[in-house]
Amino acid sequence: MTTAATAAPTTATATTAVQADPAAAYLKAIGRTRLLDAAAEVELARQIEAGLFAQDRLDTADGLTAADRADLEWLAAAGRIAKDRMVEANLRLVVSVAKRYMYTGMPLLDLVQEGNIGLIRAVEKFDHTLGFKFSTYATWWIKQAVHRAADDQSRTIRVPAHMAELIAKVARTRRALETALGREAAPAEIGAELGLTADRVTEVLAYDRAPVSLHAPLGEDGGELGDLVEDTAGPSVEDSVTGATLRAQLDQVLAELTEREGEVLALRYGLADGEVHTLDEVGRTFGVTRERIRQIEKKALAKLRLRPRAELLRDYLA
Repeated sequence: MTTAATAAPTTATATTAVQADPAAAYLKAIGRTRLLDAAAEVELARQIEAGLFAQDRLDTADGLTAADRADLEWLAAAGRIAKDRMVEANLRLVVSVAKRYMYTGMPLLDLVQEGNIGLIRAVEKFDHTLGFKFSTYATWWIKQAVHRAADDQSRTIRVPAHMAELIAKVARTRRALETALGREAAPAEIGAELGLTADRVTEVLAYDRAPVSLHAPLGEDGGELGDLVEDTAGPSVEDSVTGATLRAQLDQVLAELTEREGEVLALRYGLADGEVHTLDEVGRTFGVTRERIRQIEKKALAKLRLRPRAELLRDYLA
């Protein structure tokens, strides 16, 4: 599997540039990589898909003949080469996205490294049969990876990625309304702009507060703010604010699927236990191949795209 331990996952010259940490040298190195046209993207995607299937057969099939094993090993190797080529050809796309987040204070190459993780994920999941350009599909994955890394870097208290994005959206809307109105915007007014209830806006705004030290003094008696805080191992703020609502809405959406489809999506996207599981892990759970899990996941997602209830999770699952 291609890794993202360096900012350039597959190109030796780019890796050297990153290790020396000159951003200009890295940009020059990836600038020499030839871009792909649509036909080349499709061909590489086919090779990647065939390679993944071949590797799955090698990992799970028993009793392969020497000839069959040799053929599968060749396909798997070709798939890895195709994957590297697809990643290399789109490194400049990562840079273009990463530059938009330099305001966060993270070094450009750190942002690029995070974006490359998203790019690799996009290469692994791209379905060329749907007719989309790869760059359009990959941009979403890159943005998610960079945005979440930048948000984690900038926040003292970590909040879920979906909540961080919603906080930013609510904050922008509140500032715009207050500028236009000349006064503080009410939660109902902010919600009307975003299609959210006033209660939901209030919940989101509760996250968007500067942290206060528990050692802050209270009055003149020598007490501290921390003295008023209960020491408990109970649910986190995230759980208490969003957990019940998210669970109810998840149940509504997953009810549109078969039991197995719902369980597969829950494991694949971290809806079951908060951990995102690989195709191999989910396959072992159900006693089937990773390719079978991929098929179930694809079918389930196709169903959800046709269901209006899937919109219920938009604010939670960015």
